[in-house]
Amino acid sequence: MVSRYLPIFIILSLIAEILGTVGGFGSSVFFVPVANFFFDFQSVLGITALYHLSSNISKIAIFKKGFDKKIVLFLGIPAIIFVSIGAYFSKYFNPKILTYILGSFLVILSSLFLIFKKLKVNPDKKNAIIGGALSGLSAGLLGTGGAIRGITLSAFKLNKNTFIATSAIIDLGVDSTRAVIYFFNGYMHKHDLYLVPILLVISVLGTWIGKKILDKVSQEQFRNFVLILILGIGIISLVF
Repeated sequence: MVSRYLPIFIILSLIAEILGTVGGFGSSVFFVPVANFFFDFQSVLGITALYHLSSNISKIAIFKKGFDKKIVLFLGIPAIIFVSIGAYFSKYFNPKILTYILGSFLVILSSLFLIFKKLKVNPDKKNAIIGGALSGLSAGLLGTGGAIRGITLSAFKLNKNTFIATSAIIDLGVDSTRAVIYFFNGYMHKHDLYLVPILLVISVLGTWIGKKILDKVSQEQFRNFVLILILGIGIISLVF
């Protein structure tokens, strides 16, 4: 079905990659809703995992100058454990209900941070573990957990390059894990594999464009942009 609308799919995927790079939490939060217009939900999970692997490698290569090792450890390990659980149980849950729950959570949390500028989550080990577990579970069940990870990482007030590099490294572990489980769940189909090289090119180009935009954005603008994007994702999840 997508071959007929391939140019539209490519343009929307590129926009998703640019926004995901500028937002700092990966393209899947935008790519999953886009892909849902062209594929069934299980195929979307499989394609997203493969696409995101190349997307994260691109981000690590372009933003390689800095990442926070402690956050990678405390947020990344729970994320990898819980994405395995979410990916395994994804075939048993109604994705619509889960999407509404996630949307409500994102709208409430991002609104609080935007309205109450001084509100902050303590950047400690406990909150990193909780954020990692929730983002991993969401990624496994719904195909995207970047927004939850973005909320968690924003609490640590990392500079934008470290934010993106740290998020990408965690996401690489998450996507590698769920890709294996999605494969055994039968979510990856041979007739969709022609999209992989196309999406690889899109991920590199979109990350490069996103990096150029970020070079012109201040740290405070970056944080506000992250929160506004998360709010938008939450609203879209509830409306569509």
